[in-house]
Amino acid sequence: MKVTSSRLNGAVLLEPIVHGDNRGFFMESFNEQIMLNKGLNYQFIQDNQSLSAQSGVLRGLHYQLNPRAQTKLIRVIAGAIYDVILDIRKESPTYGQWEAFILSEYNYRQLLVPKGFAHGFCTLVPNTQVLYKVDEYYSPEHDRGILWDDPSLGIDWPTSNPILSEKDTKHPLFKDAEMNF
Repeated sequence: MKVTSSRLNGAVLLEPIVHGDNRGFFMESFNEQIMLNKGLNYQFIQDNQSLSAQSGVLRGLHYQLNPRAQTKLIRVIAGAIYDVILDIRKESPTYGQWEAFILSEYNYRQLLVPKGFAHGFCTLVPNTQVLYKVDEYYSPEHDRGILWDDPSLGIDWPTSNPILSEKDTKHPLFKDAEMNF
């Protein structure tokens, strides 16, 4: 597995080895020993899956506060997403900075998003399915978000008119968001 560091400290892009032939392909999408050998020591306890029926569905920017913060390992099993992470660790040299990645069923990439990051994605094609592992259970009391189009962040989303949940339209601006990282 190839591991590439993000410019935001702690986030990494994982590219599994894909064995393909005329029948299709095989890959190890997760191997704890390989992760440990790469210095990625996380205990994932839950898998989540989402389906977005339309392109332009935007989910985010989401995170959970400490002590229920989550590390996420994200991959796309059908379709493609524009995946965005935002560093919300106040002591980090990249605090308030974001980075984006294209994850798709064709490039097999996975993004490891550590605690202290807000995360969101926008679907690029219809019927996109995202599968992600987390190392902490969902906690409604700790669930938080940041407004996806906060002008102070300048996130270059692939759409200006996304399909949003009601919840995602009501997140605060970055400067007003509750963060304890």
